[in-house]
Amino acid sequence: MSAEQSPVGKQPTATYDSAFLKACRREPVPHTPVWFMRQAGRSLPEYRKVREGIPMLESCMRPELVAEITLQPVRRHGVDAAIYFSDIVVPLKAIGIDLDIKPGVGPVVEKPIRTRADLARLRDLTPEDVSYVTEAYGLLTRELGATPLIGFAGAPFTLASYLVEGGPSRNHEHTKALMYGDPQLWADLLDRLADITAAFLKVQIEAGASAVQLFDSWVGALAPADYRRFVQPASRKVFEAVAGYGVPRIHFGVGTGELLRDMGEAGADVVGVDWRGP
Repeated sequence: MSAEQSPVGKQPTATYDSAFLKACRREPVPHTPVWFMRQAGRSLPEYRKVREGIPMLESCMRPELVAEITLQPVRRHGVDAAIYFSDIVVPLKAIGIDLDIKPGVGPVVEKPIRTRADLARLRDLTPEDVSYVTEAYGLLTRELGATPLIGFAGAPFTLASYLVEGGPSRNHEHTKALMYGDPQLWADLLDRLADITAAFLKVQIEAGASAVQLFDSWVGALAPADYRRFVQPASRKVFEAVAGYGVPRIHFGVGTGELLRDMGEAGADVVGVDWRGP
């Protein structure tokens, strides 16, 4: 190992020894590290300016724009880590799912996935499908220097909820109907999504991510027993798929106070809490 490289290979020693990565490894830190769980986005006037007139998904596929947006909160606030600018549905769009992010609504899927025949539409993700991600990481790692860069992906349950509902949902009726009504189809759907998510995170790690985050926006809609039975196996598969890289793995959900222990047991090194938890 050279003097300039960390124990996990590509990472510069200065990045490896950053307060953020030390905290992820439960090591003493010089100060409490601060970072954004997602891009600072709409709070920044410079973000609104560069995004003006550019649809969300297109913004995620322009490497120079992705790099600029990722860097903005680092420049303005001096945070301890950058979060890669993306959206949870980017890998689904990359494999050909007909979806769009509607302003004021969120991701909308043209043809929801609700039958076994629909699974065939979820093909494997390859690095070539998301070459713009690799390019953006190249731009970012040169600019960030010792500041760690966190990779980002949506968790299988939340991806499944968008695919099954066809868009955002308050009560996830179609999702729960499939989960309870056809447990095997549900398991196969989440297993397929786990493979796609793991492939997306691997691209980011190999391009230079210092840590990765699995973002489960809607999993707080489930009871703990349902989480353990219907969701945890797929999230665990994602974490296990990237474990060999040695980068910290973060898991975060919204409204998941009663699920935090179970989410940690899925394989995360760090579990995020939202504003509801102390």
